[in-house]
Amino acid sequence: MSSTTMPQSSTPVVGFEVDTASSTTDIFLNTVAENPNRPLVAKPDGDGWDELTAAEFLAEVKAAAKGLIALGVGVGDRIAIFGPTSYEWTLSDYAIWYAGGISVPFYDTSSESQLNWMLTDADVTRGLVATAEHADRVRAAAAAGGREEPALRVWDEGAFADLTEAGKNVSDDELEAARSQVTSESVATIIYTSGTTGKPKGCVLTHANFVQTAQAARHQIPSVLDTKMRCLLFLPQAHVFARFIEVLAISNGAVLAHQSDLTKLTDAMGSFRPSFILGVPRVFEKVFNSALATAQAGGKEKIFRRAEQVAVAYSKALDTGKVPAGLRLQHALFDKLVYSKLRAVMGDNVTHAVSGGGALGSHLGHFFRGLGIIVLEGYGLTETTAPITVNIPEKSKIGTVGVPLPGVSVAIAPDGEILTKGVPVFLEYWNNPEATAKEFHDGWFGTGDLGSLDDDGYLTINGRKKEIIVTSSGKNIAPAPLEDVLRRHPIIGQPVLVGENRKFVSALIFLDSEMLPAWLKNHDLPQMDLCEAASDDAVHAEVAKAVEQMNKTVSRAEGVKKFTILPIELTEDNGYLSAKQSVKRHLINKDFAAEIDALYAG
Repeated sequence: MSSTTMPQSSTPVVGFEVDTASSTTDIFLNTVAENPNRPLVAKPDGDGWDELTAAEFLAEVKAAAKGLIALGVGVGDRIAIFGPTSYEWTLSDYAIWYAGGISVPFYDTSSESQLNWMLTDADVTRGLVATAEHADRVRAAAAAGGREEPALRVWDEGAFADLTEAGKNVSDDELEAARSQVTSESVATIIYTSGTTGKPKGCVLTHANFVQTAQAARHQIPSVLDTKMRCLLFLPQAHVFARFIEVLAISNGAVLAHQSDLTKLTDAMGSFRPSFILGVPRVFEKVFNSALATAQAGGKEKIFRRAEQVAVAYSKALDTGKVPAGLRLQHALFDKLVYSKLRAVMGDNVTHAVSGGGALGSHLGHFFRGLGIIVLEGYGLTETTAPITVNIPEKSKIGTVGVPLPGVSVAIAPDGEILTKGVPVFLEYWNNPEATAKEFHDGWFGTGDLGSLDDDGYLTINGRKKEIIVTSSGKNIAPAPLEDVLRRHPIIGQPVLVGENRKFVSALIFLDSEMLPAWLKNHDLPQMDLCEAASDDAVHAEVAKAVEQMNKTVSRAEGVKKFTILPIELTEDNGYLSAKQSVKRHLINKDFAAEIDALYAG
């Protein structure tokens, strides 16, 4: 394909020189040298936080790295990290890098077969894991694959104290000799894809990928990523998005805290008071739906709905450069009644958030900006060290995923696929040259996503190439935008549109077990489980209304003609959602084939 005929958008490197020499630990040492006494990471301490300085965190990293070397870890060895998002996760990552190793993250929800595949494919012989249960799962996976049992250290069983003891005779010179063998071009990590379309592939990311992408992001949104940033990380750290933010915070001198238990997220926000959060769209949908449910429970749904309308209108008016006086007054009133309370729930210090891993939707983007929190949508993949594009606070276009980072180019292929090249793009798929060759086209990496560029170079995501539904009449329909609209309803957890080679589009509706009880109570309905709710007339009528509203946004050919409510929930635990909350459509189509056929029977 000729690159000259494709729509393209690029952001040049201006005002800084790309760091082509440093590893992640080089940048970390620079951060410590600049100000060793600055708070850098925060560990949970009762109801509060114990903030470690850059020098204190470095001491813990070096002690653990010496222990790894004493136990036989060599430069280039692959070491697993398996556990929830936590201080120990970040400590493990940097200790492995400091010892010259390559970290291989395992998702907390990985199945035995997935663990076995990653252990085998990456030839992992050691690991740092959270609990005895995690260790047992790794050992069982190794045994099932006929592999030798890997050497594991368990965080909950004093792993880091043991490493410190083991490495007490390793000198600083020995440690530095191992660390300094790692260059910018060395492999930093092998992150396996979520497997939404088949067997996970190991994405090889170098230290240069992390260092240069973090550098580009800092210059793209400097008002967000400054040294005053306080970031609460709650996405799975095995995911590239969270991993990138980990490196960005440590290399930027921000304060990084962790919380893996989402039931405690509100308390963590209140005590840590982050200035910056990141999440997938489902996180922001949950915040909105929880606020709506609270308003309904207090008999204030009408006030909340009006506040919602005003917030969206106010944000849209900001885009025109002029907010009418009447709207400004209404916004000020609802700021006291509603918006300030929602900001307080998030610690009353959040000014910016980044949403990735899927489309947020313009409605929620405008709602949060009207609330006083700018949600910057970005776009990227595991293969691109997370961000390819991101919106700029001063020039944000809600509904788009922004412009390329400095040193990054984006193009749209003739079939609509998004192509990219530049500093974030990975080296290769581990042990899989055929898959690597398949995804690169004349130097461009094919993302598998469909998109378009506007006249200002802002990218809009139109769906996943492999997810496009082609009806029997030849109509091409991208399901994601329609599903985003349906998912805004509190009781709809995951809608999945189907209709490949069928006469029309239908929807499988999976309810949200967390939001359902509050909705039932607020509508004076008896409590029921998912099975009962799936066949309840009132629930069915409510979903039908949501489908009807969604259908008003598209042509008749694209609208959903039929739907069925299924009595289960899609989760990571049952294997139907990836860690970034993406639906594994190939499993849905296979496991619910009978239910899909029933929609088209007769």
